[in-house]
Order: sequence, then C-alpha cells, then structure tokens
Amino acid sequence: MSESGLRQAQDKMRDAGVSRAAIDVFTHYYHQLEEGATGLIPEDSISPLTDPPRLDAVEVSAEAASEALDATVVIKLNGGLGTSMGMDRAKSLLPVRDDQTFLDLIVGQVRAARAETGARLPLLFMNSFRTRDDTLAALAPYEDLPVDDLPLDFMQNSEPKLLVDDLTPVSWPDDPSLEWCPPGHGDIYTALEGSGILDLLLEKGFRYASVSNSDNLGAAPNAEIAGWFAASGAPYAAELCRRTANDRKGGHLAIRRADGQLILRDTAQTSDEEMHWFTDEHRHPYFHTNNLWFDLRVLRDALAERESVLGLPLIKNTKNVDPSDPSSPKVIQIETAMGAAIEVFAGATAIVVGRDRFLPVKTTNELLLLRSDVFDIDPSGRLVQIADRLPTIDLDPSHYKTIDAFDARFAEGAPSLRGADSVTVRGDWRFAADVEVTGDLTLEDTGEPATVTGSVGGPASGTTPA
Repeated sequence: MSESGLRQAQDKMRDAGVSRAAIDVFTHYYHQLEEGATGLIPEDSISPLTDPPRLDAVEVSAEAASEALDATVVIKLNGGLGTSMGMDRAKSLLPVRDDQTFLDLIVGQVRAARAETGARLPLLFMNSFRTRDDTLAALAPYEDLPVDDLPLDFMQNSEPKLLVDDLTPVSWPDDPSLEWCPPGHGDIYTALEGSGILDLLLEKGFRYASVSNSDNLGAAPNAEIAGWFAASGAPYAAELCRRTANDRKGGHLAIRRADGQLILRDTAQTSDEEMHWFTDEHRHPYFHTNNLWFDLRVLRDALAERESVLGLPLIKNTKNVDPSDPSSPKVIQIETAMGAAIEVFAGATAIVVGRDRFLPVKTTNELLLLRSDVFDIDPSGRLVQIADRLPTIDLDPSHYKTIDAFDARFAEGAPSLRGADSVTVRGDWRFAADVEVTGDLTLEDTGEPATVTGSVGGPASGTTPA
C-alpha cells in the first residue's frame, strides 16, 4: 500500500513541476516513514554542549571582516504567512515601526552594511508560493537592491501531505492548496541547488551564506562574524545564545556520543518522557538562534556526493489537513530543520553571540515589545535596546492573538514599557494614548471591555471601564 502511496506522491510532485532533487529528497524520507522512523533523539545518546567559542572573545581585523562580507550572500527565510497571528500574507510585510515592515528594515540593514564596508552583499529571500508575489512587489521600489544580475528570491519546494493511515497523498477538493506543505526550512539546501542559485552564486564569486529568519531583525549583516567564519575554515557554523527560562522550548545543540559530532535537537525530536531534560536550561545552556553560516563550495560538493540528499534528521509532523478544522483528516508532513545540517559537515562549529542577534516575532507579545520604546531603530535599520531590561509580555490570546485584534486594542500606539518589568493581560483591555507602564502590571478579566489610561503599574491600577 505504501509503495503505491509513494508513486502517487512522486507523480503528483512531477505534475506540479517540483524539481527532481526535491522529489529524491522526499522519497528518502518517505522510506524512513515506512520503516517507522520517529526522528527522536534520546537524551542518553548526546552530551550537552557547554563551552562553545564566544563572539566577544574574537579578534578580526577590519580588512579581513570586510573581505569576508564581500564574499557573503544574505539569505532570509520568508515562506511563512504568519497564520498564527491571523495573517494571510508574508509575515515580513507586517509593519514594525513607523509603517516600516520587517522587509523594509531588512533592506535598510543590507544597504547600510554595503555602504559601511563596500561589500556587494546580495540579499536573497527563500519564498513560498504563498509569499512570493507580495514580497517581490514590496521589494520593487528598491531599484538598487539587486546585485550582479542575481534574482531577489528563489522558491521553497512543496510536497504532498500524507494520510496517516496509509501514507497516500491526501485529497482536499474544498481547498486543493491544503494538500501541499513546505518540507521545513531544511529544504533551503535542496532549493538552492534545484533552482540553480547555488551554482550561480559560486560563478559570481560568492563563498559564504548567512541565513536567518525574516522575522528576526536582530540578525543583521555582521562583518565580524563573517570574518571569524572565513578564518575558522569551518564548513558550517551556528549562532547560539545563552538560554534563560524563557528559552526552554528552543532547539539546542548537543554532542552526539557515538562520534563526537555536533547535532541539533528540536522539541519534535524529543519524547514526552524526556522533555524535562530538553527544557533544562542548566543542562543544555545554549539555544540555536536559527542564524547560521555555511560554505557554498562545501555545500555544493556535499550535495553532489550525496546525490542531492543531505540526509538531515527526519521531523515527523502530524496535523489536520485543514489546520482550522480539527475534524479534517490527520496527515503527516515530512519536515527537516535547516540547523540540523550541522551534523552533515565534519568540522562544523558554533559561536555564542549577544542576545541582540535574536529578536524574533512569533506572537503579538514580541511585536508589542518591538513597537514600544524598549527598542529604537538606528540609522542602519538595526534594533537597539534602550531599556535596561526586556519586560515579560503575556497578552490574553483570546483578545490579542491576531494582528487585527492586537491593533484594535493598541489603536493609539504601544504603551511606554521602558520602566516595565512585566505586563500580564487577561480579558479585553484597550490601551489609550500615552500609557506608561512601570514595574509589574497585571490586568484581570473584568468580563467586559475596559481601557487602560495614564501611568500604571500593579494590578489594574490607573484603569477605567470602556
């Protein structure tokens, strides 16, 4: 039955114009599913990574840093729609500050790095079929952005969702687009090769790639890291940050005991029984930022040697075919993590960077921080933390989860959070203009809409009914 399912899936991908390399990779993981692979990484098979190199201890000359950056391409993962926040277009088109979107700020960061260092520094976006048109339209006004006739994007691959029961491609006539899914951001390597972009970059004289998520504005071009990576001779490097209690769900690097190789372990690769080890920030003290660097030549050679299949660890993701309908059929999405490629390359390394390199927006909690006076934006488009500390934000998902609901409750702008330690909101609260939060603010659910005004700090102080 599963052999028939594989043929059906392969035919579906060919009919949709999916590249041969992507079909070969899908076939590799399909066979793993048949064999019952779970992708789990047991705690007793790894040792914690406890003493990686630190960027603040690195010395790189300005000349070496600029030279390395000139050989670097910046790649942003831009396939997500921000559906968890109620969006139906690329999350990077969401306004962050003063009507500037993630995309605008990313472009500003790249332009500033070019001006400062003289580096060519092309910018590429890995888009999905859902994000490409809007993204390219938003980039069109930046006429100086393209470099050396390189395109501004390449496409992430798509693959069929598979029915849990028999591993055949699901059919969903109500919305055929839901029959497809991306293969996780580990697809970047296959997509670079299959699109021809990898060979084109090498032909143009580029050697290194700096990759990060488009919703992480902390991952600006960095000549010092580029210089360190080039001097290290390593084929691959991951940026790490020190873990706190707030980072317990983030993937971490570890050392595989069998061969001493660095590997990445995500939550989906950890059994429920061992989650207490995974979330222990003292046992595994560094998390993976999903900012990484790799040598384009080494990647090309590895893909050629492995016939396009790097063999990243499988992530088996079980969902409903229609994520908004829990009664819709259960399907398996075959995924891999981009950062898992660290185990493919002998000599791969990692470096601990400052927390300012990791400022992702996964929920409206983080968006509120970026829109507040906790951060400023410098002339290079970089976010600069102004406050002494980052307050903890916990907004009621029943009223703040989607962008529309969030914007309606902060219609007069974000409150001042520079003096805040925490903001916890339960219920339907709207924030008036010029609200200032100090210390800890907790707003309880009153059962009806209410408004926050003035200077507040402490349970429901300075508030009035709507």
